[in-house]
Amino acid sequence: MPVRPIAKLSRRDLADLNAFRAVERLRSFTQAAVELGITTSALSHSVRNLEARLGVRLLNRTSRTVAPTDAGASLASRLEIGFKEIGDALDEINNFRDRPVGRLRVNALCDGARLILAKHLPRFLQAYPEVEIEIAVDDKMVDIVSGGFDAGIRFGGTVPEDFVAVKLGHDLRWVAVASPRYLFRRQKPVVPEDLRSHSCIQIRMGSGTIYRWEFRKGDEYRAIEVPGQTCVNETTMGVELALGDVGITYCLEDRVSDYIKRGELVEVLSDWAPIEPAMHLYYPGHRQIPQGLRELIDMLKDETNS
Repeated sequence: MPVRPIAKLSRRDLADLNAFRAVERLRSFTQAAVELGITTSALSHSVRNLEARLGVRLLNRTSRTVAPTDAGASLASRLEIGFKEIGDALDEINNFRDRPVGRLRVNALCDGARLILAKHLPRFLQAYPEVEIEIAVDDKMVDIVSGGFDAGIRFGGTVPEDFVAVKLGHDLRWVAVASPRYLFRRQKPVVPEDLRSHSCIQIRMGSGTIYRWEFRKGDEYRAIEVPGQTCVNETTMGVELALGDVGITYCLEDRVSDYIKRGELVEVLSDWAPIEPAMHLYYPGHRQIPQGLRELIDMLKDETNS
């Protein structure tokens, strides 16, 4: 059966090549389908069609893994150059527009999503209606480049090296809080070690480990492995449990400031509350910044620093 060479690229050819490129980069049909916004079956169909037209197998598939063949690895390498050129050309054309247009994908940890994006993104969307934004909320450390994200939001001390990082707002104060009813039944902790005799709401970090609560007072530093009947992996649930008199939780002051003002939560060990680096938005500096990201950065800087 003769193979039709892809000489004059059609829209379908470009879509199938981009689909293959995403699968090869992520080594996953499921993740690539999410990134491309299509179903897994449609993505698999696109790759099979491309292989049939080329007459060459590009990917080796098993029930658990996806890996490129030699031909697939060679094609993916060349496509990376070609699609980068296409992207750069489109970005250059977009410079002639009065307003940015396109799609941004941002990966943000839970606190960043709640305190920064949820609060300030509505104004950006209203100002730039032709920019679409997809937000992935994930407390795990994600490689934003291989994940297909344009930018990420993390705490300043956790931003990977070799990325451009932009500080958003002030340094952050971490606090331990509990409800007045819980504290009425227990002796209020005076030093961090007192937490070992309390019911604490433990925190499982994105890395999978249980977080040791950190405290600072002058030159003194404590990292306490707190006991507790419950463990959560995100702040909102921890705060809700504290409001329900379950025990003491540990989080950013900004997440519970309204509850503290209303007297629904009480801060403990306030003189031990540590100040840590602010949130940062970061993006790869080795490639051209996508349409809309510069405007998003400028707006977030203005809003969070005001």
